[in-house]
Amino acid sequence: MTATARPAKHKTTGFALFEGILPIDRTRLPLDVVAGATLAALAIPEVMGYAKIAGTPVVTGLYTLLLPILAFAILGSSRHLVVGADSATAAILATGLAATGVAAGSPQYVEMASLAALMCGVALIAARLLKLGFIANFLSRSVLIGFLTGVGIQVAMGQVAGMFGVDAGSGTTLEKFANTLRAIPTETSVPTLVVSISVLVVILGLGRINKAIPGALIAVVGAIAASYFLDLAADGVTTLGTVPPGLPSLGLPTEVMTTANVTALLPTVVSMFVVILAQSAATSRAYAMKYNDSFDENVDLVGLGAANFAAGISGTFVVNGSPTKTEMVDSAGGRSQISQLTAGLVVVVVLLFLTGPLSYMPNAVLAAVVFLIGVRLIDYLGMSDILRVRKGEFAVAAVTTLTVVVVGIEQGIILAIALSIIEHVYHSYKPSDHLLSLGPDGLPRTTPVESGTEVAPGLAIYRFGASLYYANTARFTEEVVGIAENASPPLRWLAISGSVIGDIDYQGSQTVLAVKGELDRLGVTLVLCDVEPGVRRQLDAYGLTAVIGEDHLFDSPSEVLAAYRQLPPPASVPAPSA
Repeated sequence: MTATARPAKHKTTGFALFEGILPIDRTRLPLDVVAGATLAALAIPEVMGYAKIAGTPVVTGLYTLLLPILAFAILGSSRHLVVGADSATAAILATGLAATGVAAGSPQYVEMASLAALMCGVALIAARLLKLGFIANFLSRSVLIGFLTGVGIQVAMGQVAGMFGVDAGSGTTLEKFANTLRAIPTETSVPTLVVSISVLVVILGLGRINKAIPGALIAVVGAIAASYFLDLAADGVTTLGTVPPGLPSLGLPTEVMTTANVTALLPTVVSMFVVILAQSAATSRAYAMKYNDSFDENVDLVGLGAANFAAGISGTFVVNGSPTKTEMVDSAGGRSQISQLTAGLVVVVVLLFLTGPLSYMPNAVLAAVVFLIGVRLIDYLGMSDILRVRKGEFAVAAVTTLTVVVVGIEQGIILAIALSIIEHVYHSYKPSDHLLSLGPDGLPRTTPVESGTEVAPGLAIYRFGASLYYANTARFTEEVVGIAENASPPLRWLAISGSVIGDIDYQGSQTVLAVKGELDRLGVTLVLCDVEPGVRRQLDAYGLTAVIGEDHLFDSPSEVLAAYRQLPPPASVPAPSA
């Protein structure tokens, strides 16, 4: 069944426990466990790559699959959403932390990353309390595609140096990439490049055979074995080095919890907060619709906030609802948070017993894995679809992409939000308005405003295509008065259909009053139909109902036509005297 085949069930409690786990379907329990093991196999190399993007030690990537998963499983609503490290938020975090001047990978840097996670947790809980979840809807799909495409390009460009074993130097992403291209002809480490190409071939090759095969994990294990048995370090292939064994220690990052640091991180946290809202809500909603599961977006906000609190106290960075990891579990047959908890148990085993072998992993392996992550974020199909159907939206998406690559990720997300709001305002500022005609079946049919269509001689019905507010009142006035002035034959009644008008602000009410006055001057009676109950209450409150007249408000265009036909014929106009 497709995601749009039936609506998901919404809960309205606003708080719950274990909704993503209970009730347990015993017949599906083995499938959930297998899906969790599959998630671990696919996600462990991925989250280590995200740690590299974030600039934190690779072990912190593994930490994102521990307490954060548990917190969301307990407090979240979605049975499907996988919470963990994410490329977009990791890239935003790295950009924000770089601006603070703290050395990447240092203990202070890790504490700053944890502080950012705690701040995101606070923001998400506040969003739940203040009912700000609607903010996610202001990051349009086209802008989000452009933003993630820009992040993908930036991430991929940043890994080329590691794949070739050259020094990228310092500066912006573009400057580092330019330095890398200059260094490649003379400084490339051939053994490092061979490792990188081998990893890419294994991951892409096995993916073409069967996407369920954990190609990244096989590549990582193979590279570790080759590094150990062939002593690749002696050939100049750098490795991760010591990876701390054991579970993360718990505690607040008290040394960096200062007003100055909170202030410095605030723009970064706001950017991550918006991405978390947009990605997590969309993913959770899609899978709930797919399986007709109960879900509550407000409960998910609590779960996401708790997951980020858990990340902050366990020494790792911001976590997000991951579309890719959620799809991994779904493809493997997982249908509840039991899959995610199983993956967490696998990570516990890795941290307790397998960190030793990780120390032999070539850095080029992570560079290749992250490079692929970046490439997969580049949504060229989505961009081409937007270009095909909405060239204006493509321009917005392309500008967002370019801003992320050239200027920076934080600036890109701010621009993305701004452009999304501008796009929304534009659509409501310039809505699709029509004149209506009635077919033989009595149902309304739309015609362009310029057509001058009259339902009957002297009667026109105009449908305004948006809520009436300050930004579009001039358009409303121009079209209504223009219809009355240009009508042939002249109008007696002009009906406004309110079927699409969901709200009228104060300026809108004054505009309706002014339009009525102008129609009165032209000898045209203003009537309304299809008015929503909420808008009808607004008309009463503004005093417009009394001005227009109760007898001039109708339930449908058909009723307008029936009432119009009951009017006495217009008085004949005497011919002018000679």
